Amino acid sequence: MGKFIVLLAVVFLIVWLVRGGRPGRSVPPPPSAPPPPANAAAAPDTIVSCAQCGLHLPKTDALPGRGGVFCGEAHRSAFEREHAPR
Repeated sequence: MGKFIVLLAVVFLIVWLVRGGRPGRSVPPPPSAPPPPANAAAAPDTIVSCAQCGLHLPKTDALPGRGGVFCGEAHRSAFEREHAPR
């Protein structure tokens, strides 16, 4: 019975050493998340309002026209028809 316990202890010791249980060895920390891109903190877009309906939208999405900026082609056309010189 004593030989069986010694054999079992040796097997456990070998398995522990093979799996990386060496004394003084620590588990490496998980990799950190990558930093956000530099342009992610860019300034927000300027907000403008449609000259026809007053809808607020980013300037980059607005359509320029005579009389201001517009939320879409339909509002730009309607505004220009209504305000056309006679």
